[in-house]
Amino acid sequence: MKTLLVGSLLLANISSSYGAPKGTDQSINERFKNLELLNKVIHLVEENYYRQVDHEKLIHGALKGLMSTLDPHSAFLDKNIFHKMQEETKGEFGGLGIEVTQKDGILLVITPIEDTPAFKAGILSGDKIIEINGDSTIGLSLDEAVEKMRGELNSTIKLGIAREGVDGVKYFSIKREVIKIKPIKAALLNEGILYVRLISFQKNSADYIVKEIQKNKSDLKKNKKNLNGMILDLRSNPGGLLTEAVNVSSIFLDDGVVVSTEGRDPKAKEVRYVKKLGHKELDLPLVVLINGSSASASEIVAGALQDFNRAIIMGTTSFGKGSVQTVAKVSDDEGVKLTIAQYMTPKGRKIQALGITPDVVLGNLPAEWVKKNQVSKSYVRESDLRNHLTATIESEKEKKERLKKSVKSFFSKTKEGKKFEPLNDYQVMQAHKYIQTFKVFDRIKQK
Repeated sequence: MKTLLVGSLLLANISSSYGAPKGTDQSINERFKNLELLNKVIHLVEENYYRQVDHEKLIHGALKGLMSTLDPHSAFLDKNIFHKMQEETKGEFGGLGIEVTQKDGILLVITPIEDTPAFKAGILSGDKIIEINGDSTIGLSLDEAVEKMRGELNSTIKLGIAREGVDGVKYFSIKREVIKIKPIKAALLNEGILYVRLISFQKNSADYIVKEIQKNKSDLKKNKKNLNGMILDLRSNPGGLLTEAVNVSSIFLDDGVVVSTEGRDPKAKEVRYVKKLGHKELDLPLVVLINGSSASASEIVAGALQDFNRAIIMGTTSFGKGSVQTVAKVSDDEGVKLTIAQYMTPKGRKIQALGITPDVVLGNLPAEWVKKNQVSKSYVRESDLRNHLTATIESEKEKKERLKKSVKSFFSKTKEGKKFEPLNDYQVMQAHKYIQTFKVFDRIKQK
C-alpha cells in the first residue's frame, strides 16, 4: 500500500553484505551466470539500440523491474522518491490525501483521507485511477504513479477515474494543498457514550484520544454522570506509525504483546509490548468499528483488542495490509524499500491478505434507508385509551411538553449534505446500542 498522506513503514536498518554471494557452489555459479546475462543485455542495448541510452536510467529500470517481481510494496527508490519518502508520517505536507495500492497493474484508491483535497473533490474508496494529467497509468509502478501525483503546493492535478457502476471515465481536478490533519473527531453520544473517529495514526494520535476521554469524563462528572462506553471508529483509516498503534492499544490494555513480526529468520522476531505507563481505560466498554479500508496500524489495534477480548469488533473485514517494509539506504541518494516480515496479532494470527474479521459483521447501510425500509406496526397502547389511568399525576405543563416532544420527533428529518452526525451512521447506531446492552448484562450477572 502506498499513501500520499501517511505510510506504514517500519523504518529500520538492514545489515547487508555486498561481498561474495552465499550458497552452494552450484547456486553461486547460477547467480554469476545470471549476472553475466544481465550485463550482456545492458551492453547489447548500449551498443546497438538505435538511439543513445542513459546508462543510469537503464540500470534504474532494471532495478525497478527486479523489485517488482517480489510484491507490490517492495520497490527501488530513486533520489526523488527516496527524498520525498522522508516527508511522510509527519502529519503535514503538500498532497492530495489518498491512500492507493496497485491491483493487477491498476492504481486503486483504498481510501481518501477525511478533510483532504481528494476527499472534498469526491474521490471514493475503490476508484481506479487510470489517468494522471492525461497520461495513462497502465504500466507504471506504484511508486512511479505516486510520484506523478506529487507536485508543487497549490498546483492542480487532473485524475481520470473509472468507477464501478459509472460508464466512461470520470475526471476530477484537485488542487494540492498543505495537509494538516487533526487525527481524531469526537462526539459525546446519548447515555454517556463517547464516539472517537481516528482518521490516521500520526504522531500523538494516542494523546489526542486520551485528552478526549479525560475531557468528557470531567464534563460528565460535573453533572454527576459517568462515561459509560466508547466507540473507536477505525473505518477507512489507512494506518500510519507503528508506535502510535502500540500507544493506542496501550490505552485499553494492561500488559502483554500488541504485535509481533514473523520474518525469514525465526530468531529475528520483533515484539512490541503494551506500554505500562500512561492513561489506562481497562474497564470502559469498548466497540471498535472497521471496514475494508481499515489497514495496517488499524488492523494491528483491532487485532490486539480482539485477541485480548478487550473490545467488540464490528463492521466488515479489514483490508489485510499486514506486511512490514523497511527502507535500506544503498547510496547517498537512493534506497530500497523491502518487505522483510509479516505482522502477527498477540495470538499469532496473520493479518496479511486475510485482514481482521469482525466479531459482529455489520454492513454499512445508509441510516435513512434503514429508517425508510424498516417494518413498523402501530399498536394501540393503554396510554392511547381515553381517560386512561396514569402511573403518576401528570401536570398540564408536563402534558404540553410531552405532546410537544412527540410532534417534534415525528416531523424531524435528517437533511442531505448535513455535517456528519455519528448517530445518523447505521454502524455507529448499532455500536451505540451494543454498548447500552453492557449494563443490562451486568445487572443479570449480579442477580
